[in-house]
Amino acid sequence: MDRAPNRPLKIACIGEAMIEVSHQDTAGAARIGIAGDTFNTAVYLRRLLPDASVSYVTALGTDRPSEMIFEAARSHGLETNLIERRPGLSPGLYMIFTDPQGERSFSYWRSASAARTLFAAPRTVAPGDLSECDLVYFSGITLAIIAPQARAELLAWLAAFRSQGGRVAFDPNYRPALWASADEARAAMIAAFAQTDIALPSLDDEIALFGGGEAETIARLLAAGIGSGALKRGASGPVALDGSGEAPEVATVAEVVDTTGAGDSFNAGFLAKALSGGSIFDAMTAGHALAAKVVQHRGAILPLVEKT
Repeated sequence: MDRAPNRPLKIACIGEAMIEVSHQDTAGAARIGIAGDTFNTAVYLRRLLPDASVSYVTALGTDRPSEMIFEAARSHGLETNLIERRPGLSPGLYMIFTDPQGERSFSYWRSASAARTLFAAPRTVAPGDLSECDLVYFSGITLAIIAPQARAELLAWLAAFRSQGGRVAFDPNYRPALWASADEARAAMIAAFAQTDIALPSLDDEIALFGGGEAETIARLLAAGIGSGALKRGASGPVALDGSGEAPEVATVAEVVDTTGAGDSFNAGFLAKALSGGSIFDAMTAGHALAAKVVQHRGAILPLVEKT
């Protein structure tokens, strides 16, 4: 899609923002926040690309927790005109626990969240409302939570969007509990990869869903037509998905406090650099550096005083 001179870059991130409850060190203490995989990426993209328009696309209810999420999106500078409102529904909630190594585990309450109604009739927000965007970003969680018909409509629209010059970025972010079966998840991921320009998968997730190892994963993604992006390998750092096998130097992390949001922040750092004209190596380096900073803090989103 050719962008008119002086028009801000337009990005849409599709998914679910939830109420986040983080267990703290003090017995019985907890911190309340707002987070979600594509929401986290949207927040960091807005910080990294201050001149861009970043819209968050989701569905919320009209209750107080929904208003908290809506106001959080606005406070982060995200555009909110593509947020569907569903009277009588509420957002999802999740609780994070971290072990001494900073690895996290989650408990979720999201089976009836408003976000599951996104793009479903009756609606005020449809995939076509994203047509003016330069880039659309979504994840496997996005695909898992929306209804099968809405999922099929979104993927069909993405094909048309790309034919008009739009670009699509996708992080599979496989969460088995959100899918009826692994077969359903595999079919949806394969269909999504077919409409992806920039792929941002994690090696662990890919192995869990498709089997094989790193070499097999890279070969499968390249065979699927992926020509840009990075395979995230945790502390081992990313490797390019352009056939080059390039990998940046692994960042030194003094102490891993909380890995929540590591992949989401990597995605934002990668996309921001790539959209600014950086090479895939530069994009991987930027993404890895941001993720390394995020894992040294509690929570998915760094305080605004922290420079990203």
